[in-house]
Amino acid sequence: MLRYARVGTGVGSVAARLAKVQLFGRGQNNGDNARLFREALGNLRGPLMKVAQLISTIPDALPAEYAAELAQLQSNAPPMGWPFVRRRMAAELGADWQQKFASFDHEAAAAASLGQVHRARTHAGEQVACKLQYPEMQSAVEADLQQLKLIFAIHRRMDPAIDTSEIGQEIAARLREELDYGREARNIAFYGEMLSSISTIRVPKVHAELSTHRLLTMSWLEGRPMLDFKDDSLETRNLLGRHLFNAWWLPFCRFGAIHGDPHLGNYSAMMDEAGKPVGLNLLDYGCIRIFEARFVGGVVDLYHGLLHDDQARIVSAYETWGFRGLSKELIEALNIWARFIYGPLLDDRVRPIAEGVPPGLYGRKEAFTVHRTLKERGPIKVPREFVFMDRAAIGLGSVLIHLQAEMNFFRLFNDAIENFSIAEVEKRQSAALHRAGIIAPK
Repeated sequence: MLRYARVGTGVGSVAARLAKVQLFGRGQNNGDNARLFREALGNLRGPLMKVAQLISTIPDALPAEYAAELAQLQSNAPPMGWPFVRRRMAAELGADWQQKFASFDHEAAAAASLGQVHRARTHAGEQVACKLQYPEMQSAVEADLQQLKLIFAIHRRMDPAIDTSEIGQEIAARLREELDYGREARNIAFYGEMLSSISTIRVPKVHAELSTHRLLTMSWLEGRPMLDFKDDSLETRNLLGRHLFNAWWLPFCRFGAIHGDPHLGNYSAMMDEAGKPVGLNLLDYGCIRIFEARFVGGVVDLYHGLLHDDQARIVSAYETWGFRGLSKELIEALNIWARFIYGPLLDDRVRPIAEGVPPGLYGRKEAFTVHRTLKERGPIKVPREFVFMDRAAIGLGSVLIHLQAEMNFFRLFNDAIENFSIAEVEKRQSAALHRAGIIAPK
């Protein structure tokens, strides 16, 4: 109840100001209101902060001023102290939990919005990462999702160009999934299956006997932060960029799965004995989105439609994604955004992912142009499947911008979709999901 009150007061006070602005002129003090909105959410930490980060990357889900402010929210939260950790670990593994480890670090190695990670060592001598969820996160998530409805309601009143109803449903479903560490353990097994033939991309192993629905113990993947290499040679940055591209696109194109939260903190560079980066560690599997094979087919069809200017194939792809009732003007608006997302993949040359665009402005110009058309010709309902696909593509692009990688993305993507068929995706996905203990999407 306390969290409901805190979130409601923070968001509600901004809502009241927005209503006043709307009454006396929508353009007044919009930047100030956006800043207040970001501060109200950022002070809370927890799930709503994660939601705020997410919706800041979805074009036109919120006005540009609000998206820019929310993009500043950080994923790191202050860690909880040792007394908290001791109580939480006892709740998950029993009063004798410390005897189940040879050692367990009192200080957190990392802390985020839903939990924190401690380094430990098993009696067999293996270094492990113990991801421990904060208490009462389920009730906190439900409280925050109620307030998310208010956030979207505010936006609909201000600007009804886009129907956010399915965006809210998708965010709610994925955020609830992220609380289930048993599900995340299965996601890790799934990624292990998908990437088993690629030695340069490393996936951890789960220690089931030291895991619960709110505690996930997995092998510790030694590596260095990606940003450590932003001033290294172009060869090194391209090597990491290529592994990152493959770690994201190969699972999607061949198995229908995406890592829905691609940011720098979820990857590290795998090092060799000489201290040189040779691959990539994938560190977090809470936000994995699995699609039906037909959706993957729509993504590939849209690519070929844009590449060959095949309007019928483009429209068919949008309809496969779930867009309905598209006029010529709305299709043109969607094409602006699609050509931005697919742009590097359509360009057969070595290039950066975005030329001359800082990470914080990545996609903003295109989003503004799309919004202007939707405002005149909309509204348009964004289908659920689009939400995390789009968010993840933006996140991946931002990481590649930070790395300043320059590659032939056209060749990399065409390698990923070589001999593509929906039937093969269905076959591979079904087999990998079965081995990982996950039910296929319907």
